[in-house]
Amino acid sequence: MQPIAIFRHAPSEGPGHFATFVERQGLSWRLIAIDAGEPVPKGPSAYAGLVFMGGPMSVNDGLPWIPAVLELIRQAVAQDIPVLGHCLGGQLMAKALGAVVSRNPVKEIGWGTVRRVASPAADRWLGEITEFQAFHWHGETFSIPAGATRLLESAYCANQGFVLGKHLALQCHVEMTEAMIREWCAIGADEIAAADSPAVQTPAQILAATPTLLAPLQTVAERLYTRWLEGLRR
Repeated sequence: MQPIAIFRHAPSEGPGHFATFVERQGLSWRLIAIDAGEPVPKGPSAYAGLVFMGGPMSVNDGLPWIPAVLELIRQAVAQDIPVLGHCLGGQLMAKALGAVVSRNPVKEIGWGTVRRVASPAADRWLGEITEFQAFHWHGETFSIPAGATRLLESAYCANQGFVLGKHLALQCHVEMTEAMIREWCAIGADEIAAADSPAVQTPAQILAATPTLLAPLQTVAERLYTRWLEGLRR
């Protein structure tokens, strides 16, 4: 099987638990480091699936690589090559598919409950999971593209995820590891201190909850990833 392409947009927002899980399944992956200047592939045909990680930028910024990524996502969807997006990655998917990415009513940082939106698609992707504690770090959100199904919601963000066939876009972060959470808390301390939002936790609150909440989150991630891997081009 061809490798899975994983797109990194910031050094601190790597593949995380997704890479660990994929390797356990005996699958190969290739990192495409957009943050290091690596070019966006001209097409998706060399890969079994495409995975887009997070990043501090907006999909509405005038960055030179964004149009190429949007076109790549559209090509992958047209060719039935599965796409998975985490936070910024989910926003890239939404914009590529004709939806709007705009400011969320409040910034959301730290641990918070997301709930399943009832649908047959939710049953397929989440099984018995009805809600879970996800990790959040975003100030923008996406609308739902035409033809897609809203999958998840939270008290502070109505659209926490959508599915379109074998493609999955998430606003929340399910790929977290303890090392990533600690790094984000360190480099994002000033952003947290400046935030005026009921959905923003302090680094101390985030780190105190992590030993209890991280393992269950990774279990949810593995459920979603297992379903996504079923769509890989063989």
